[in-house]
Amino acid sequence: MDAVIVGAGFAGLYMLHRLRGLGMTATILEAADDVGGTWYWNRYPGARCDVESMQYSFSFDDALQQDWRWSERFAAQPEILRYARHVADRFDLRRDIRFDTRVASATFDETAALWRLRTTAGEEVVARHCIMATGCLSAARLPDIPGRESFRGATYHTGRWPHEPVDFTGLRVGVIGTGSSAIQAIPVIAEQSAHLTVFQRTPNFSIPSRNRAMDDDYEASWKARYAERRRHARTLRTGIDYPLNPLSALEVDAAAREREYTARWERGGTAFMASFSDLLTNQAANDTAADFVRRQIRAIVQDRATADALCPTNHPIGTKRICVDSGYYETYNRRNVTLVDLRRTPIEAITPDGVRTGEGEYALDAIVFATGFDAMTGALLGMEIAGRDGATLARHWAAGPTAYLGLMATGFPNLFMITGPGSPSVLSNMMVSIEQHVDFVADLLAHMQASGAATVEADAAAEDAWVRHAGEVAQRTLYPHANSWYMGVNIPGKPQVFMPYIGGVGTYREICDGIAARGFEGFRFTPSASRAAAE
Repeated sequence: MDAVIVGAGFAGLYMLHRLRGLGMTATILEAADDVGGTWYWNRYPGARCDVESMQYSFSFDDALQQDWRWSERFAAQPEILRYARHVADRFDLRRDIRFDTRVASATFDETAALWRLRTTAGEEVVARHCIMATGCLSAARLPDIPGRESFRGATYHTGRWPHEPVDFTGLRVGVIGTGSSAIQAIPVIAEQSAHLTVFQRTPNFSIPSRNRAMDDDYEASWKARYAERRRHARTLRTGIDYPLNPLSALEVDAAAREREYTARWERGGTAFMASFSDLLTNQAANDTAADFVRRQIRAIVQDRATADALCPTNHPIGTKRICVDSGYYETYNRRNVTLVDLRRTPIEAITPDGVRTGEGEYALDAIVFATGFDAMTGALLGMEIAGRDGATLARHWAAGPTAYLGLMATGFPNLFMITGPGSPSVLSNMMVSIEQHVDFVADLLAHMQASGAATVEADAAAEDAWVRHAGEVAQRTLYPHANSWYMGVNIPGKPQVFMPYIGGVGTYREICDGIAARGFEGFRFTPSASRAAAE
């Protein structure tokens, strides 16, 4: 066939739709038994999107965005999964998806200029183009804690939650981790369990979502101006249309800063980080926002020692994924919730009956690992991908991921990565970034069709220049000051490179549009045999 797509999340679904529009034959290989990607796997209690529903949706079809109705300001996982299923059915995409099919390897056949993909079941799928829509947060990570396999109770990972309901009623539950997934899950688990013990290594900043039922007038206001607001969002750093304050946090007095932060806190959501223009580039400005949030935590959490342990002090606010919660800090006022500060008393081992720290053992009936993902690269490197001369992607990325525009790696012809390392991806509204990447790839493939090219790959000099540029842009910000999964710090032995492109969705789009206008500058094309013979 013309193309094979790996992954049936939002990126894979839209890519298939665009390829059909080009008249190309394509199929999706999907490990799960349904569409949805991250929203298929992440079914943990409280799972919810941190981008407002009216913006976390496709914009490519106006009838779709006008017809679909969200029930809440921030949609929960079941509703987002229903939306993904609706998109698949609405555009008749399922007939070209092979479910329960996991890719083990992908090898470029130089003689035939084809990709040969082998599944874990031993089947081979052959296509001219291979498009990886595997997601940035899809390779779940379990921590290497001694004795993990010895635990006699039930264990779960937030990124691989069971499809059947999990009932924690009457159970002693331990949650290991306090990242975004844990911050969403902990309040829900606390309400159900007999006792919840939270094992926290690194506290994270979290902003209340102020989630509520969708307001009819609010929905109507968006739908009346959808085209205009979508265009505007594409010019912004995050791809999310919310009010941006152009002022520095340091050019207003303390009272004005307090008013701005309070208003943002009360409104809720990640727009808090747009309170002032320099929160991610100026440490002194960032300190004012971090101090405000720490004061809120101490005002909410009644026990002083617990409040202090929940206050982040080792990274600037926003340089780790800013979390959005529904009653997270309030949960620590419950009598059935205990916080264990692992900085003070680390985990020594998991035992058959619970978790042992330096202070003793916590008896548990169930453990929830909210320990995140091998982000950005984990899903790709989980397959054996070999390009020209048998060179592997793992070897190409031995010192850290490199890719031109986050789309293509040198030496891997006709292999595309949607929202790969080196693109805005996880620092943006993923729906906006997915659409932009898919549209760019579709335009590039149309260019190949028109020119008769057999292969395309990233030029080595263009890849090197892009990686240098992305690194220079990152160093102008506070992001590299944090030991975050953006840097790969959570994976032992992983090269510590800032992986997403921090220049912003709008800037990145302008760069890509310019590259396309110049005949896809930085990409090398080779003609087909018939075209070369004719020339």
